[in-house]
Amino acid sequence: MSKKKLLFLPVFLFPLMVILSQCLSPEEAATDPRGDAYAGAKTCISCHKKISDSYMHMAHNIASSPASTNSIHGSFSPGLNAVIYNDHTKVLMTKTDSGLYQTNYVNGEKVESARMDITTGGVKGETYLYWKENELFQLPVSFDNTNNRWIVSPGYDTTMASFDRSINIRCMECHASYAKTEPGKVPSFDSNPIGFDKKSIILSIDCERCHGGAKHHADFQAANPDVKTAKYIIRISTLSRTQKVDLCGTCHSGTQTVNTKSIFDFKPGDKLTDFKKHDPGAGPLDFAHIDVHGDQLDMLKTSKCYISSNMDCNTCHNTHQNERSNAALFAQRCQTCHSTASHNVCKLTGKIDAQVLQTKCISCHMPALPTKAIINNHQSVLIHSHHIAVYGDEITKISAYLKKK
Repeated sequence: MSKKKLLFLPVFLFPLMVILSQCLSPEEAATDPRGDAYAGAKTCISCHKKISDSYMHMAHNIASSPASTNSIHGSFSPGLNAVIYNDHTKVLMTKTDSGLYQTNYVNGEKVESARMDITTGGVKGETYLYWKENELFQLPVSFDNTNNRWIVSPGYDTTMASFDRSINIRCMECHASYAKTEPGKVPSFDSNPIGFDKKSIILSIDCERCHGGAKHHADFQAANPDVKTAKYIIRISTLSRTQKVDLCGTCHSGTQTVNTKSIFDFKPGDKLTDFKKHDPGAGPLDFAHIDVHGDQLDMLKTSKCYISSNMDCNTCHNTHQNERSNAALFAQRCQTCHSTASHNVCKLTGKIDAQVLQTKCISCHMPALPTKAIINNHQSVLIHSHHIAVYGDEITKISAYLKKK
């Protein structure tokens, strides 16, 4: 090779090396689908591991996740992996080298099969989504965590398995942190099918969904480890009451709304009414017309406790700690307002054992009521009401209890 050719060789090799280095390090070159202002949950974990370890078990975190044996709690063992529709139809849940599947059999013949790609939920129950081209569909079988059994997915036909319930952006807005829509590619009669850019999907409700973009914050704190006051991040405690409940209301204000903007564009501090409004056709916003599923915010706003105080969602809920089913802890929070000093203690004080009374605030004044939105084997799923009040049925139970004493 001539000296002249050797002289130009580095000129050609250098750009080639740069290109190859970018190809071999895609994670370093990758950016958050939401934009440059976002750092991603993994960045948050590096400094907030203790919070992350607790948050891993929260309902927000498991709102959606990749389907796996860790996120799916139903059994795949023969004899425990079937939902029987009738003498002719059944769906089997099976595990293969290529993934976890739901397969519909009619008269012993395989009719349709789809892989469980995404798990949504995981507290009272969980359901599963699968990809078909760039569109998401819900699978026919879900899992009832309360009763530890596979069930026909709520709202589905119980006589035949269906794989064609499409998932729209409204579902993803409350079960994921981000998803970019694009025209759907599955042939259908729908003139405007909705698909998703698979690379844009950010599953679960992550840190930045509630605290806003954290890139500037993470960069600053990493460069200034001695600064202990969090900079360039939304601290929920600094928001006004309205801003706090609006943030929670992005998902917890029901489905009977008309959205004018995507909830994925909502930032902490924004006005909820700029993004969604109550659908007039859904009926008035009073306790008689609000369902216990999904619309906790409007139910809370009908409560005397809310109207007569400055309480917000965070008054009772610590969204970083797994406090699920801790009745005594929630009762203690009720008693920070309902105390002897405030002259508004429970009227049953002195009539029922104090230790019993201190754990029953929630079960009496926010009882688990049937939802119209989720029907499981012809039975409504029970969800705690967020309309804090005196309930007649609970009074009847207490009266019966007192008579037996």
